[in-house]
Amino acid sequence: MKKILVRIVGIVFILFVLIQVKRPDRTNPPVDVAAVYTAHVNVPEDVKAIVTRACYDCHSNETKWPWYSNVAPVSWLVAMDVEEGRKHLNFSEWGSYKKGRMIKKLAEIEGEVTTGAMPMPKYVTIHPEAVLTDADRERLSKWAIDEGERLSGRE
Repeated sequence: MKKILVRIVGIVFILFVLIQVKRPDRTNPPVDVAAVYTAHVNVPEDVKAIVTRACYDCHSNETKWPWYSNVAPVSWLVAMDVEEGRKHLNFSEWGSYKKGRMIKKLAEIEGEVTTGAMPMPKYVTIHPEAVLTDADRERLSKWAIDEGERLSGRE
């Protein structure tokens, strides 16, 4: 029985080492300050601090890649979440959005923050600094609504 257990542990270890070969893309594309959201919408310092703390790792080109993003299979999941997050909303590439899309993204931010869908629960479990308080949620929501109205000309 002990021999079988040692073999199983050995096989699992070898498999773990082998899967480390498949490395996901963990790059941060260059950031053009003219394209960042702060260059296109009014962003008070408190809102900027909240967005940077709670959103930037998945929704910008300034991801801070934690140590565990180097270890498969977790690295694959982290890279996939960042890729997906950037695809849906990228604060670093805000300037590439047309005005209508900016307005839509602000509405989506308001909805996701208000319902508690963002930041994702699995993210805040590992990153407690990203937890949004009720005051944070209210502030982001109000900012997104106000900026959406300003861009729409409905101030």
